[in-house]
Amino acid sequence: QVQLVESGGGLVQPGGSLRLSCAVSGFTFRWSVMSWYRQVPGKERELVAAIISGMTNYADSVKGRFTISRDNGKNTVFLQMNSLKPEDTGVYYCKAARGGLEYWGQGTQVTVSS
Repeated sequence: QVQLVESGGGLVQPGGSLRLSCAVSGFTFRWSVMSWYRQVPGKERELVAAIISGMTNYADSVKGRFTISRDNGKNTVFLQMNSLKPEDTGVYYCKAARGGLEYWGQGTQVTVSS
């Protein structure tokens, strides 16, 4: 059974930082594309960052502020979020993809507000 469990969300003031984690089990993690998405009410889920084999990709809105990384030994992917803005608020989802299969976590809420 594939499981993706996100953690690390919460309430933070503008300019603050959070680090999200996504622990993966039941899936061949090492060669998978790992991604972070976020969604706000009334909008489609959007890609924030992705990583495979050390190559990364970021949405323009988070470049220079967010960093995605992975620990293949611990089957975990991270999203370090710095200089957070109110518009970064949303539910953040982790996705694992490989060989045409996709799996999603349950999401973790990030709220950026003073």
